[in-house]
Amino acid sequence: MANNFFQFKQFTVHQEHCAMKVTTDACLFAAWCASVVNRQLSTVNRLLDIGTGTGLLSLMIAQKNSNTIIDAVEIDEQAAMQAASNFQSSVWSEKLNVHQSSIQQYDPTNRLYDFIISNPPFFNNDLKSDNTKRNLALHGEALSLEELLLSVQKNITENGKFAILVPYHRTDYFEKLMKDELFSLEEKVLVKQTPHHPYFRSMLLFSKNTSAAKQKEIMIKDEFNDYSTEFIELLKDYYLYL
Repeated sequence: MANNFFQFKQFTVHQEHCAMKVTTDACLFAAWCASVVNRQLSTVNRLLDIGTGTGLLSLMIAQKNSNTIIDAVEIDEQAAMQAASNFQSSVWSEKLNVHQSSIQQYDPTNRLYDFIISNPPFFNNDLKSDNTKRNLALHGEALSLEELLLSVQKNITENGKFAILVPYHRTDYFEKLMKDELFSLEEKVLVKQTPHHPYFRSMLLFSKNTSAAKQKEIMIKDEFNDYSTEFIELLKDYYLYL
């Protein structure tokens, strides 16, 4: 049974009311997004987190970018309440806002975002569980990748960037979707569990600025089953024992 909370160095994520718990790949994605935002801090005044769940991604980004105002959208009422509680318990509560809504119906009152992030529902073709909330979190029942892209188009600034975590087998498909909508791939990070495993996640960064895409890979653990140097570099300010 998963723990009811996950303790980080500067905040705690309670998760008992959320279908999707804190995962290693989500932590990696959030830390990577935080580093991307941090590199261009002066241009990221507002950030949108689509499908925030526990609020994990928003909290990790807020830790490194405390001047950025973050709006987190979550369709599930209990998860939204949990994220709001996690935000209120953090030292960045004034910069973090939860909106209980589908992203399709979310209306930011004519406000556009400099950076949009999402760890979306994505296992459309996989076997579904009997847990309705987990199905909503894992499958495209509440949000398809196509609908997600339309929401990004609607809410992003002209020079804004969009980061997404997708299963590796969905990478080419999503890149094509973005290209069809005139987004360019800026960065691609392919994720492995260990050197002996195949890729299982892709972290993708898009913008409307045409440029040659940078590509790299990262392994969560090395050949000795210890966290890799690259993973430690990204997570050392968050994980308790790094």
